[in-house]
Amino acid sequence: MRLGVIDVGSNTVHLLIVDAHPGASPSPYHSRRSTLRLMRYLDAEGAITEEGVLTIIAAIREAVATIREIGVDDIIPTATSAIREAKNGEEILARIHRETGIALRVLTGEDEARITMLAVRRWFGWSAGEVLLFDIGGGSFEIAQGADEYPDVQLSLPLGAGRSTVNFLPEDPPAREDVSRLRAHAREVFTQARGHFADRPTPKRVIGTSKTIRSLARLVGGPADPVTGDLAPLHYAGLRDWEPRLREMPSKTRQFLPGITPERGYQVLAGAIVLRTAMKVFEVETLQISPWALREGIVLRYIDALDSPGAEPVTPSF
Repeated sequence: MRLGVIDVGSNTVHLLIVDAHPGASPSPYHSRRSTLRLMRYLDAEGAITEEGVLTIIAAIREAVATIREIGVDDIIPTATSAIREAKNGEEILARIHRETGIALRVLTGEDEARITMLAVRRWFGWSAGEVLLFDIGGGSFEIAQGADEYPDVQLSLPLGAGRSTVNFLPEDPPAREDVSRLRAHAREVFTQARGHFADRPTPKRVIGTSKTIRSLARLVGGPADPVTGDLAPLHYAGLRDWEPRLREMPSKTRQFLPGITPERGYQVLAGAIVLRTAMKVFEVETLQISPWALREGIVLRYIDALDSPGAEPVTPSF
């Protein structure tokens, strides 16, 4: 069957169309991102402004038009931290449904961590053993750990790359004191978070996923393997060496670096600072990179449900 996933995140609306069936690996058919950067559209009270809402609706309409053109069996529409935490989130969801026919399902941060762990486990297999997972989004930073398809411990922290940029790095390039302030804040948050993982065994693998981490891995470790497409592991030492260089560049220059796309150039420095701090606090020297993340996990969980007795497909609502 052909599935369309519409993922409304803090930074993009991502349309992913895949061919999938129970027992098989999802096969990507079409992928398209529309840049949002919703953190720019938050007012003083934490509500998304009218301009931001119109940007979301326009991007969803584009995704719907593409879905109609290509044709899918089912649609899985989701939203993450930006709408989840917006003061007017409920009103935005109702308006999106009314104007586009798409009823977004809002995932909690813990949902994101659990579903991403499922994708990572399926990619690396049971031999990966105990896994510690880092996942940086635009609005939140998810950490999860466990030895099964779903984690035993999962946290969602307000340290996404976009949020950290808006809240701590207002200048471009940023002032050194602002960089230090972000690093100190991240260290405090991650130090408190690590206590939740104190009873877990030492992970056999530490895995990073998300566009920000993959971009940093490409920047630090070089191009993907030409045969397998796998990215090289991301080493703490390499990230530490690159961070000062990123700090000195304006965002319009960063976007021309290897692996850094225009929509990531403005927030990749904050992502690097937050990720390096997490690796430092959790004593991680090397991250392996997973190409599968939240969207693939959404597809896998959906297909698993279809393979269960009594499961009924969900038809498009527009």
